[in-house]
Amino acid sequence: MVVSWVSRTVHSLVMAAKYNVVFVLGGPGAGKGTQCAKIVEKFGYVHLSAGDLLREERAKSGSEYGELIDGHIKNGTIVPVEITCRLLERAMKNSEKNDFLIDGFPRNKNNYEGWNKEMGDKTDLKFVLFFTCPLEVCTQRCLDRGAAGSGRTDDNIESLKKRFDTYMNATMPIIEHYESKGLVRTIDATRDVDEIFDEVSKLFA
Repeated sequence: MVVSWVSRTVHSLVMAAKYNVVFVLGGPGAGKGTQCAKIVEKFGYVHLSAGDLLREERAKSGSEYGELIDGHIKNGTIVPVEITCRLLERAMKNSEKNDFLIDGFPRNKNNYEGWNKEMGDKTDLKFVLFFTCPLEVCTQRCLDRGAAGSGRTDDNIESLKKRFDTYMNATMPIIEHYESKGLVRTIDATRDVDEIFDEVSKLFA
């Protein structure tokens, strides 16, 4: 009986523990992935890219979401939030860790509302790490990345135009909303990678 009670108590405590989350936002090519890799190495966070998870799901043979995701990625539009949240939560559970960088999410009001509905009670948002970078710099970085063989179908000028439109019209209002709540930590992403990381590190120390 005591063992059963202890087991239930431990289970309740585990269920009550929330995932610690830092949202990482910025325009395409702002260097989010590069900085996330450094945070993972130094501070032990798990890096989850909403975009990468969607691309992996799209590439899976027999995926129920593959065709739908493919259409959205090619058009530079946003995948339904329920799918993205499902993939993020599955990755969080599979990692068996508790500290997460979620890169490229939430990208619009629908993402924001969907996240709060699906994951709000299961997570503790620490802050939003926002990398600022002029669109012309971001564009050149993405084109260079595509030319170097990134393998991303959206590293081309047509897709980039749509992605930047989405970013300016849909994502920036979300960043401004979080800013009004005092949750945004803004980093100038035009500088040297190591110089940027020195500043980023102070937020996690």
